[in-house]
Amino acid sequence: MNKNKLFSVLLIITGFLIYSPNEAKAQANGNGGNLGIGVMLGEPTGISIKAWNNNRNAFAFGAAWSFGRNDAIHLHGDYLLHSWIDGVEEGDLAFYYGIGGRLALSDPDARIGVRVPLGLNYIIPNSQLDLFVEAVPILNLAPDTDFDGNGSLGIRYYF
Repeated sequence: MNKNKLFSVLLIITGFLIYSPNEAKAQANGNGGNLGIGVMLGEPTGISIKAWNNNRNAFAFGAAWSFGRNDAIHLHGDYLLHSWIDGVEEGDLAFYYGIGGRLALSDPDARIGVRVPLGLNYIIPNSQLDLFVEAVPILNLAPDTDFDGNGSLGIRYYF
């Protein structure tokens, strides 16, 4: 990948992170706590953890198995920003976006990349659960520079 394409990708990511939504609500303001643990199904499939920092941002982590082109143990960590959607009759719904890193451990090579998660997070009313769906473009940096992607849906329990 040439330097102009890499600069363009980084510029787009920066734009997403600078955007400031109007209002936010976190799972912590509902019946659950700040830490959620659950499962994600898709590519990859495994354990999902989300820790809210405040009403707008959170850290998300995953430990999973990738069934894609190369079977791999997949580890990732993301910083997420949430833009809450008004007009939802029951519960709370947010569009989220962010940036993070990924390590895919496979034979023969490990892959290291930058993730740009885009998703929807629905907090179920009167419960300690949330549902999410996400699509994640990935810029692999090692061993080769190329593009990849992940996608999953999941559920987490907050305590």
